[in-house]
Amino acid sequence: MDGFGGARLVPAGGAGPEDVLVDGGGRVYAGLADGRVVRLDPAGAPPVTVARLPGRPLGLEFLGDDELLVCASDAGLLAVSLDGGGVRTLTDRVAGRRMIAVNNAAVAGDGTVYFTDSSTRFPVPEWRADLVQRTRSGRLLRRAPDGVVTELLGGLEFANGVALAADGSWVAVAETGACRLHRVWLTGQDAGRSEIFVDGLSGYPDNLALGSDGLVWVALPSQRTALLTRVQRLPSAARTLIRRVPARMQPRPKPTVSVVAVDDGGRIVHELRGVIDGFLLLTGVREVDGTLWFGSLAGASVATLQR
Repeated sequence: MDGFGGARLVPAGGAGPEDVLVDGGGRVYAGLADGRVVRLDPAGAPPVTVARLPGRPLGLEFLGDDELLVCASDAGLLAVSLDGGGVRTLTDRVAGRRMIAVNNAAVAGDGTVYFTDSSTRFPVPEWRADLVQRTRSGRLLRRAPDGVVTELLGGLEFANGVALAADGSWVAVAETGACRLHRVWLTGQDAGRSEIFVDGLSGYPDNLALGSDGLVWVALPSQRTALLTRVQRLPSAARTLIRRVPARMQPRPKPTVSVVAVDDGGRIVHELRGVIDGFLLLTGVREVDGTLWFGSLAGASVATLQR
């Protein structure tokens, strides 16, 4: 297991760059808590605002050559023009019901979008409440190129990151509250079948991303805690009381963060764990040609590390 020695911070120009996305020119995109999507220059030029969104941008992906796909948790699945910042809504409802926790996505070559709605009871800012209450209302959804949205997998304890296999044969989804990843097969004789892909992770998985190395990279913003495990085993009424404890009285995030990379068999190939000075809650990770980029739900910087 390696640490984060040599990691450096790149100012994001605002708070909470939750996910990161890297283009062919090495420029980095991130969504901020104030609704902006920004483009960062690793060489040090000031951040550039690409668009201002009606919701909180979380997961980012490229949608063709000239648009970004943005999971705006409280506004739906959005397409954002890279030239001009125009915004169009791809979907904000499933079966007529508005989504409140659109979180992360992956885009197939034909334009199909696989994305998560983390909870049907709690919006993303109340993620702690969902983990405590164990609503099991998270779901993995598919938006076909014709706009039809279907559910691939439901009953998840806060559905989170999404990643497609390099050959498009399966899609993986993080189940944060259970510290595991699921996989749904998309092609072949197993198409439609779901299975546990990675179980017993050391932390609570957040965003996923397929790296240029062919591995699925997993952000683990915090390590598993015995306290939360005990709370999750309590009766529902007790958990309801606990989730209503004011935020100021809840445990604060620890400085230790982690990422792992897994292969097609669900085996952990790389693991990094440690502290990045000035950086908490590592929620997003991208690997591009040996360079790692990290997003964070806290602070005002992204981090990068040359492996």
